[in-house]
Amino acid sequence: MRRSIRWSVVAVSAAALVATALPAGADHKSFPSTNNIHALGHSSNPGTFSVNPADRDNVNSDLAFWGNLAIHGRYNGFRIVNISAPGNPKLVGEAFCDGDQGDVIVWENWVVRSWNSPAPAGVECGGEPVPEDFEGFHVFDISNVSSPQLVDSLELSDRPEADAFGCGSHTATAVPDLDNDRLIIYNSTSGGPCPFVGVIEFDLATGELTHLRDEPREGPSHDVGVILGDANLMVSAGHDLAHVWDISSGLEDPEFLYTIAEPGVGVGGNWHSAALTWDGEVIVLGWEPGGGSQAECEATDPDVKKSMFFYDSADGSKLGQWVLPRPQGPDENCTIHNYNIVPLRSGRYVVVAGHYQAGTWVTDFTDPANPVTVAWADPPSLGSGPFCSATRPPGCQLGGAWSSYWYNGEIYESDITRGLAVYKASDRALAGAIKLDHLNPQTQEFSL
Repeated sequence: MRRSIRWSVVAVSAAALVATALPAGADHKSFPSTNNIHALGHSSNPGTFSVNPADRDNVNSDLAFWGNLAIHGRYNGFRIVNISAPGNPKLVGEAFCDGDQGDVIVWENWVVRSWNSPAPAGVECGGEPVPEDFEGFHVFDISNVSSPQLVDSLELSDRPEADAFGCGSHTATAVPDLDNDRLIIYNSTSGGPCPFVGVIEFDLATGELTHLRDEPREGPSHDVGVILGDANLMVSAGHDLAHVWDISSGLEDPEFLYTIAEPGVGVGGNWHSAALTWDGEVIVLGWEPGGGSQAECEATDPDVKKSMFFYDSADGSKLGQWVLPRPQGPDENCTIHNYNIVPLRSGRYVVVAGHYQAGTWVTDFTDPANPVTVAWADPPSLGSGPFCSATRPPGCQLGGAWSSYWYNGEIYESDITRGLAVYKASDRALAGAIKLDHLNPQTQEFSL
């Protein structure tokens, strides 16, 4: 979706527009699925992608959770959804911020929102004008959920190394340092000329952001996963390499350990997401061939394009991989996208994941060499459109599950063109899950 918007939009006629998304009444209860995944509530937010980069899209992106609230990122701001009744989620507030993707972090009454592409002239965030070419962060106070207030911003695109590409914030991962009343935010630019992970300080007392430093690496970072507790590891998913750090000696100064490479990964796409098992022993990586705007999960595609990979966190050696077992069509954009690991007292390894038009999947990888699919819900194709390969009809629309995360017994799916969908998966593999007070899915605040 921009340089890699979490996907890259293919070049097609600027006059063409994505076909109309499914209507607000589109019901995930009707999706093909296994018998053990049950559709609950839905909070509608219909949207479409345009092929014209000058258009400001209204589509759904990532999620974060605080108590009974889901912060639902979108390209023109974020939504605040009350999920106290998973069968009937209610929109209770929203903020408008006209920058693409809009990755979100929540902590108590604060929402920090990423801005990744140079701002065009004349756009606003929280009612305030945004400087042309701005990239970086905005901070909102959501103490009054019905009326979020913009309180701070941090421009990152004015650094010398940014040049014409900006080096703003593509995605961000917050790590609490409550002894110092702050969060440390690891910022991923995803931009080619920006080979580092940014280190940002967020003051929890004032809501102010400060750029501390950039941690250099061999290539750009796309997403960062962190686990604290006894593990204290940070994993950055980048282009063709994932980088692993030890953060036990200080959040501000990660100690580089090693890189992970996988044959075929990085050819026509990037390592996209990183997570760890709750004991810190296994690293889970997924990537995005075709940038997310291509149909890369067809039966004829090689396994490497539709796989999730498992590595030993001690040394990065490969333990196994899971291959999406349900082929997708040539009109369905699909890659392994955003996911989290269920915190289970049993010690089992179970991942919940969203894969664009392949939908939501639950996989048990307790034995990483022999992962087992537990449940899935796979929506029907959105139909032909101007995306996917322009040389291979029928093309596709861009949609599906941007993110699917486990949170306190339910699965929350951010559907790009439909809104927020809630599922319940019933399987003994999920028994004994720990209830959380909050969840920023890229941050595991303790280890088991």
